[in-house]
Amino acid sequence: MFSSMLAGLTALADPMIILLIFAGTVFGVVIGALPGLTSTMGVALLVPVTFGMSPAAGLALLGAIYCSSTYSGAISAILLNIPGTPANCCTLLDGYPMTKRGESGRAIALATSASAAGGFLSIFALLFLAPPLAEFALRFGAQEYFLLAIFGVSVIASLSERNMLKGLWSGVLGLFLSVIGMHPLTGDIRFTGGIAELYNGLSLVIALIGLYSIPEVIASLKSLGGEVEQSRAVGRGIAGQMLEIFKYNLLLVKSTVIGIIVGIIPGAGSSIASFVAYDEAKRSSKNPQIFGTGCAEGIIASETSNNAVVGGSLVPTLTLGIPGNAVSAVLLGGLMVHGLKPGPALFTENASVVYTFIMSLFISNLVFVPVGLFIARFCVRLIEIPASILGPLVIGLAVIGSYAINMSMVEVVIMLAIGLIGYLMKFFDVPREPLVLGIVLGSMAEGELARAMSLVHGSVFALLHSMFTSPLSLVIIFFTLLSLWQGVKKQLIKAK
Repeated sequence: MFSSMLAGLTALADPMIILLIFAGTVFGVVIGALPGLTSTMGVALLVPVTFGMSPAAGLALLGAIYCSSTYSGAISAILLNIPGTPANCCTLLDGYPMTKRGESGRAIALATSASAAGGFLSIFALLFLAPPLAEFALRFGAQEYFLLAIFGVSVIASLSERNMLKGLWSGVLGLFLSVIGMHPLTGDIRFTGGIAELYNGLSLVIALIGLYSIPEVIASLKSLGGEVEQSRAVGRGIAGQMLEIFKYNLLLVKSTVIGIIVGIIPGAGSSIASFVAYDEAKRSSKNPQIFGTGCAEGIIASETSNNAVVGGSLVPTLTLGIPGNAVSAVLLGGLMVHGLKPGPALFTENASVVYTFIMSLFISNLVFVPVGLFIARFCVRLIEIPASILGPLVIGLAVIGSYAINMSMVEVVIMLAIGLIGYLMKFFDVPREPLVLGIVLGSMAEGELARAMSLVHGSVFALLHSMFTSPLSLVIIFFTLLSLWQGVKKQLIKAK
């Protein structure tokens, strides 16, 4: 193993691979920072470009895009309150309030350093713990996935502390929106109104763009002249504030572990890791009331966990051929295009290529720090633009991002309709985060429940018996009840 690692490091001495890592990082930062252009899209766009490259060089390019785009979605989340990718949805909860009080540089510094820390630690896990972690992932069946989704839904209680009833209504609306489209097993079409673009369900990216861009633009245009006061000097001070994350070492470790575990569970994804880590950070904080007001811990938890998913998702991808999420599924295709067969034998038959790829991920996490900070330094100046100019620019970006997903104007109209819903929610002080969580987890919960029921031939009793006799299921149930109790207890304390 160590000889293969050394061979991988030696291969990175090739200037072409280093150049490709740098190019992939720049491309990934730009893709992730633009709302609507996801990590999956960025990696998929450049898979054909790698056909003429060596396997090691091609995978290094794709890995760099994966790492950097996951991080850079935080830039637009912090500056414009629009998550660049679904993984950065929790980042805006504290990142944008920091921007509004003139601390955008500090927020970006925290996001950058936390992203790099989460990415580094998860790649270490991929390097040394891949086989046992992959074996752990195989223990999850349909019922465990369903319970995991329910555990995620329990986070709504934590996200709705201001008004539990409004938060629950928001979550229920998200769950309803998640069932739009075809049933995962029967193929029945539901609540689409005959719109073909909704047959595959409501796109999470379109929902995020509408929910967070349109309401902010309307609010800013209604109060022209109330732009955030921001000094250009903040952009130059970003790098000096990165060491602040080391005040929260325990939070870094916890968020990384959550990201790795969620990453190795196929289908879970970065957005779920971000929500779970944010909830855990808030639950264990000495000052949970400051979350959502511009709290450093909220940004650190979100960005550490979603970047830790990168290494975690590659564990089942490389060792079992089971993609951990959509991006790793595209990377899996890239592997196979180059004649590499994922599985345990990959680490022996093609050790040099695999370890070169893993080592390149370390380099990618190094490179995206200066590249991300350089780009963010200029992006910070966006908030100095008057609302009368910035508003139409954001709307244009939202329209382009929505159209680019499937080249359909219908999806632009859907985005604008969701934006109207988002504005009404903002006007009536209904939290939007539970709605996003409902969309993310609703389809997962429904699909896994349907599969679990089919395995027991439709017997509810048999399914419940299986859940309460499986140690892994019992652990998930325990943490779900604990999460719910924490939310209810806080509400009772607040009521008193």
